Amino acid sequence: MSEVVGEGGRGPFAEEALPADGHGPLWATGEGRRVVLGEPECTGGCCGYLSVFVQRHGGIVEWSEWQVPVDKVRPPTFHFDADQYHAELIRALTDRRR
Repeated sequence: MSEVVGEGGRGPFAEEALPADGHGPLWATGEGRRVVLGEPECTGGCCGYLSVFVQRHGGIVEWSEWQVPVDKVRPPTFHFDADQYHAELIRALTDRRR
């Protein structure tokens, strides 16, 4: 697994997803945004990036409209409790700072 996500279990996009200021692209708001989560070895410009549209709808955070690299399976839409979701982002950011 480490060869896929890097040492310590973090992929190459972890710094962008969980920036030090705590307000990265995974932080869900009513104004949704596309978040790039990864790319294939040949680069995203070649075969496409793994990305998801993240948006908060009241007490729910939705991950939808997945875009995946060529020949990969598109994940389903995911729904998360917004309070739990944001608490987990804060926990992950705090763990990273250690």
